[in-house]
Amino acid sequence: MPNRLLMKRAILILLTVLVLSQATHAEDWPHFRGNNSSGISSSRNLPAKFSHEDKVLWRAELGDGIGSAAIASGRVFNCAMTGETSFGVFCHDAKTGKQLWRKDWPTGKLPRITPPNSYASSTPATDGKRVYVYFSTLGIIALDAKSGSKLWQHKVPLPAYLMDWGPGASPVVYGDKIFFCQDDDLASFVLALDSKTGKELWRTSREDMLAGYATPVMCTANGQTDLVVAGSGKLKGYDPETGRERWSCNTLLRTIMTSPVVVKDKIYVAVQSYGDRSRTLKYALLQWLDTNQDGDLAREETPKEFHAKFDRSDTNKDKRLDQDEIENAFQHPGNMVGGGNIIQAVRGGGKGDVTKTHLVWNLDNRAPSNLSSPLVFNNRLYVVKSGGLSSCFDATTGEINWELTRLRTYGDYYASPVAADGKVFLTGRNGFVVVLEDGPELKILAKNDMDEEILATPSIADGRLFIRTRQSILCISNEAK
Repeated sequence: MPNRLLMKRAILILLTVLVLSQATHAEDWPHFRGNNSSGISSSRNLPAKFSHEDKVLWRAELGDGIGSAAIASGRVFNCAMTGETSFGVFCHDAKTGKQLWRKDWPTGKLPRITPPNSYASSTPATDGKRVYVYFSTLGIIALDAKSGSKLWQHKVPLPAYLMDWGPGASPVVYGDKIFFCQDDDLASFVLALDSKTGKELWRTSREDMLAGYATPVMCTANGQTDLVVAGSGKLKGYDPETGRERWSCNTLLRTIMTSPVVVKDKIYVAVQSYGDRSRTLKYALLQWLDTNQDGDLAREETPKEFHAKFDRSDTNKDKRLDQDEIENAFQHPGNMVGGGNIIQAVRGGGKGDVTKTHLVWNLDNRAPSNLSSPLVFNNRLYVVKSGGLSSCFDATTGEINWELTRLRTYGDYYASPVAADGKVFLTGRNGFVVVLEDGPELKILAKNDMDEEILATPSIADGRLFIRTRQSILCISNEAK
C-alpha cells in the first residue's frame, strides 16, 4: 500500500512538473513581428472570422500609437501617447485584459513628424523579466515586467530626418543583449546594450545610410551567427558580440522602410523605393524641400539639424546648393543608390563584399510595398501593398504563385503580414483584417472590420490575436463568448 501511495504521489508530481513546464514555455511574441521578427506563430485555433464586436476576448483603451504589442509570460506590453506630451507603457494580463500596471513619462519638446506617423511608433521588446521601450526624446528604458519599476535608461541621439518622417525604430532582444538600429539622415548607427544593466556594449556607425526603419534580425549560416540589418543600398551582417561589420550585399535601394525575414540560412527582403534607379536622394529633396521650385536648395529650405552638413557642401558660400552640390551633400558618395522595386533572397554568412556570391534570386520591378515587410510561411513569400494588392512567390525559386491580386479592400497597408494556424493575416489602415488560407492559390477566408484605423502589425501568442488599433488593443480569440 505504501508503494502505491508513493507511486501516485510521484505521478502527481510528474504531471505537475509537466503542466508547469508547459506554462513556463508558453509561446511569446518578444518584439516586432515575434521570434526573430519572422511574423510567424505556432498558435492553433485562431479564428478566421471576427470583428470589433465578435470574438473579442477583451479590449483596452491606450491612446495614440502605431507600435505593436509585445507578449511574454502571459503579459501584454504596449506603448501610447497618453497626453500631448506624455508617453505611457501599459501591461495587461493576456487572458483577461486586466491592467497590471501603467507607467508614464513627460516627453519634453517633441520633434517634427509627418502623419500618419505617431510619436508612439515603436514596438516594445521583452524577455519576460524586463520590457524595453524606445521613445525618441527619452532613449531606451528598461522596466521590470512584473511591476513596471524602472531599471535603467539609456539615452540615444535624437534622430533627424530631412523630410520630417519622424522616429519609428524598435529595439529587439536576443539572449542577454538589446539591439537597436537608428538609421536617419544625420548620423546612423546600430548598437548593442546589456539587457540587465543598459551598459553600451558596442556602437557601430552606419555613415553610408539614409533614413530607414529596418528591424535587425539574426541569421546563422555555415556556423556563423550574424546580426543582419537592411539599409540604403546594402544588406549588412555584423558580429553580434563586437559590432564589427562582417559582410555586405550591395543590392538594395535608396530608402528602406521594410524589414528582412530569415528562414534557415536565407534572408528575404522586399523593398519599394520611389522612382527608378537614377532617382537618388537629390531628386527627392528637390521635390519635397525646394519650396520655390527654382532647382536649387536654399539653406532656409532645409531643417536646421542639417545646416552643418549644408555649409560643408556649400563650396561657394552663397547659402544655396546647386544640383552638383546637392548630389553629395546628404547622400554618401560611396552609396549613391536610387529607387525601384525588388524582392530578393540572400544567403547569410560570408566575409566582405558578398554581392556576387550570396544573392540567390532577385525579382526586379515586381510588387513589394514601401512600408509592409514580407512574410515567408511554408516556403511561400507573401507581400501586400497599398490598394489592397496581394502577391505570393515561391521562396525557393522566386516563381510567381499570384501577383497584384486585389483583396476586396482598398487603402494603404502599413502593417506587415503575420501567420499562424494555416492562416495569413493582412491588416489595412482602413481597419479591415483580411485572412487568407495559406497556399499556392489566393483564397480569402474572411474580411474582418475592426472599425478603427490600424497601422500596427498584429501580434500572436497562445492562440490569441492581438490587434493594436490607433487608440486601443483588442484580443481576438475563440475563447470569447
